Amino acid sequence: MPVAVEIENLVVRYGEKAAVDGLSLTVTGGTVTSVLGPNGAGKTTTVETCEGFRRPDSGSVRVLGLDPIADHDELMPRIGVMLQDGGAWSGVRALEMLRYVATLHSHPLDINTLVDRLDLGTCGRTPYRRLSGGQKQRLSLALAIVGRPEIAFLDEPTTGLDPLGRREIWQLIRDLRDDGVTVVLTTHAMDEAEQLSDQVHVMSAGKVIASGTPDALTEHHTKSLEDVFLELTAPKREIS
Repeated sequence: MPVAVEIENLVVRYGEKAAVDGLSLTVTGGTVTSVLGPNGAGKTTTVETCEGFRRPDSGSVRVLGLDPIADHDELMPRIGVMLQDGGAWSGVRALEMLRYVATLHSHPLDINTLVDRLDLGTCGRTPYRRLSGGQKQRLSLALAIVGRPEIAFLDEPTTGLDPLGRREIWQLIRDLRDDGVTVVLTTHAMDEAEQLSDQVHVMSAGKVIASGTPDALTEHHTKSLEDVFLELTAPKREIS
């Protein structure tokens, strides 16, 4: 399988602090890859660098073989981005926003089918600022995939959804993978990562500290992924 994302020795600094500190990882095309880590681990900064929103201080990033900064205009039509918050104007109606974004792409998905799949019909005429948290999440996902991206970066896609809504989004992510779309998922939901991922990268302090399939990381399910995550990222206490 081709490599969809290749990051080598990435460093991104905010002032004197290195939010990402020599990180290297790869994402195989046509897979679901989860990037996990505690708050402040550098997950969002890493993904924003892949999306072309952050410029590396050093190291290299290639997405679909392109540099997200130097090849920005060529790359953007080929990726979809779901932000954890925002992504739409406050006063715009949900379906107006979705239709507008669809017009920016040459071969968008069928709007009506997407609206039905993500249960957006009941809130289509509601201004974005008045949508519930779950409705905003479903709209944000629709905006990310309406252009038929080759790779979708999804940040906490099921936050605020009820259990049924989560399961529906999980199935949609599986369907995207089955259609050949590469999905890069950042999430704090360990069950989500364990259920959906072909590959998992665990980050801490700006570095990847563990990588593998969910099966390998959980030692063939003798542990939960949450237990593994806590073991890897728990602060080390010195014995006095």
